[in-house]
Amino acid sequence: MFQNKVPAAMYIGNGFGKLAGYSQVKELGNIETPIVLTNTLSVPTAADALISYTLQQKGNENVRSVNPVVGETNDGYLNDIRGRHVNEEAVFNALKNATTGPVAEGNVGAGTGTICFGFKGGIGTASRKIPKTLGGYTVGVLVQSNFGGVLQINGVPIGQELKKFSFDKAVLNDVDGSCMMVVITDAPLDARNLERVAKRALLGLAKTGGIASNGSGDYVIALSVDQQNIAALALDAPLYEHRLLKNEAMSPLFLATIEATEEAIINSLFAAKTIRGKNERLIPSLPKKRVLELMKAYGRIKE
Repeated sequence: MFQNKVPAAMYIGNGFGKLAGYSQVKELGNIETPIVLTNTLSVPTAADALISYTLQQKGNENVRSVNPVVGETNDGYLNDIRGRHVNEEAVFNALKNATTGPVAEGNVGAGTGTICFGFKGGIGTASRKIPKTLGGYTVGVLVQSNFGGVLQINGVPIGQELKKFSFDKAVLNDVDGSCMMVVITDAPLDARNLERVAKRALLGLAKTGGIASNGSGDYVIALSVDQQNIAALALDAPLYEHRLLKNEAMSPLFLATIEATEEAIINSLFAAKTIRGKNERLIPSLPKKRVLELMKAYGRIKE
């Protein structure tokens, strides 16, 4: 049996995507591998590498089945996606070099070729820590932003002000795309309440102006790293004795997830840089100076 299962859930906001591993996580309520994010046509390669990596881990010597979890967005406008340049070695290196601490944002990893609201998207992260009186739990969110809509920041209609409108022929590729969202918390939750948490990430996406369009794959993976429950899952016993947060204590986690998802998406835009990709296509970064001017004009930040 696996030594590293964690309680988990997935939620589909719009299913135009290729999230590998969904059905088993939905059925069993746990994740047994790391999560890999990549581009659409590299999902099979990433899954194969993730299987090999998992089988090599100590304690998994007798494992005969692996459910690799791989998410994707389509970066084919900027990236030579048909070239399928992501190989198993690249995935192995990413897994082996993963560390704790600050996460690189913007044009990195699976966010290198993404586009968000017509600007350069990418990887973004944010977190919230709930007050001790409400449990003291932490919620962290990582996004791979590659979707459309009309950008809003703290209620300010940035997209309208910058003339980046959905369905406008002048705006790149209308609103289709995708967004992968990963929510991790140390709160003691099972799959049922993790799915409820995952649903709230879509509310965070909506607050940025995202609309989960017809051609968008908007997926949320939520998991709990509560150590007592992980230890209980690893025991070779027929009964799984765990502790769970009551439903009545969930609302602060919902709010934390919404806020962190919204901020992570905005961070992905602020961290991303202008890039020139396939066929000399140029995607500009968010004009941060102009955005800050608009935020001041709308009274959201002080002079």
